[in-house]
Amino acid sequence: MSRIAKIPVTIAKGVTVTLTPEYVTVKGPVGEVKMHVLPLVKVTEAEGHLHFEQLDESRESNANVGTMRALVNDMVKGCSVGFEKRLALVGVGYRAQAQGDKLNLSLGFSHPVVHHMPAGIKVETPTPTEIIIKGADKQKVGQTAAEVRAYRSPEPYKGKGVRYANEHVVIKETKKK
Repeated sequence: MSRIAKIPVTIAKGVTVTLTPEYVTVKGPVGEVKMHVLPLVKVTEAEGHLHFEQLDESRESNANVGTMRALVNDMVKGCSVGFEKRLALVGVGYRAQAQGDKLNLSLGFSHPVVHHMPAGIKVETPTPTEIIIKGADKQKVGQTAAEVRAYRSPEPYKGKGVRYANEHVVIKETKKK
């Protein structure tokens, strides 16, 4: 059995887990996340812990049980604490403004860029050059941050664009005559 799957997932306070044959649903103070149970995996709940077992001894089952455990652990963490990604805008005139479920971006184009947030994702702009994307689903938070970054990725000569807060952009040297 997968080494990671041997470790049970502890259910945090304030989080409820609902198990059905097809789905695992986790509800908490931050939000709700639902996931399909992978094939060849059995999920059981006992004494505030979730346990994962293989249904057979195949290689695929071993891979699925470890993956399922890691994904459910992220679901429990996301519903209790939440996930966030921070983005920074670098460039003259680059601005961001959150309005409800929309993010208005001025990225040097002739038109403003409006990004609609998916359900369960919240966006904040504490300063005009800083964006914080929050949510309970780790995958949605990361995908939304990647989509916003893709509007204007950091370019290698001046470093202008949308970057992750902890991202280091290597600046190239310009061509010499």
